Amino acid sequence: MELDRQHIERVVRMALDEDAPWGDLTSHVLLPAKARMTAHLIAREAGVLSGAEVFAAAMRLTDPATQTAFAVHDGEAFDAGVALASIEGSARAVLQAERVALNFVQRMSGIATLTAKYVAETGGTRARIVDTRKTTPGLRLFERYAVRCGGGHNHRFSLSDAVMAKDNHLAVLTEGGRRDLTETLLAAKSKLPHTAHFEVEVDHPEQIEAVLAAGVDTIMLDNFSTEQLRAGVEQINGRALVEASGGVKLERIREIAAAGVDIISVGALTHSVRSLDLGLDVCDEGERPVA
Repeated sequence: MELDRQHIERVVRMALDEDAPWGDLTSHVLLPAKARMTAHLIAREAGVLSGAEVFAAAMRLTDPATQTAFAVHDGEAFDAGVALASIEGSARAVLQAERVALNFVQRMSGIATLTAKYVAETGGTRARIVDTRKTTPGLRLFERYAVRCGGGHNHRFSLSDAVMAKDNHLAVLTEGGRRDLTETLLAAKSKLPHTAHFEVEVDHPEQIEAVLAAGVDTIMLDNFSTEQLRAGVEQINGRALVEASGGVKLERIREIAAAGVDIISVGALTHSVRSLDLGLDVCDEGERPVA
């Protein structure tokens, strides 16, 4: 599940430069240059952690002498009130990095926590929860990593990874239905290397057989009712992977998974998530850091 260190540092540096382009005026004015502090990253609510390395990078890149130690690790669940990490260093540096570090770990942990709830609803079924490309621009690697921390899986990372023919593609490709769907898909598929994955979205059950005839790898059933999903799975009968998508809510996950689909794609994991409530609390004098 690891993130690339160079990518972490590149994104975090941009965030730090945005937040303090000429330094932290408040800390510089109020705090002595030699002031030190120890703080704990505290969970205000229960959740699943994601973003420990990103948080630590924000501290380290602000001041290499700052020490960050996590007691809870990415992918692990925790309760409210738990000290997730301890931070020791220059007070000016820690407080300058605080907001950027928190912004990343709160959002990533929010994604991991929400994903874990969706994954829990698929227990005992073959369905896997996957994300979509509905991510924050520039933060896709972080957000998709957070999905994995929550037990979910990743869909194609970018437009370059696989073919996914959606409704607008098909409308252009078939000239609004005037060209045969199977033939046009077969012609497109013939241009691909044998290693490329081919997925097609269908909006109506009547399209399924024509798409199957083209020998695609995955069929996305978009905005299908539970009854339509069940019928679609039966019709496809293992000839392609079946993905359920569109308007997927947490309260529907169990019934969608029970319909027999292989994949449930959920845009809400990244585009509608609430950041988890985590905070940085200064330790009382003599209080020991987190082990």
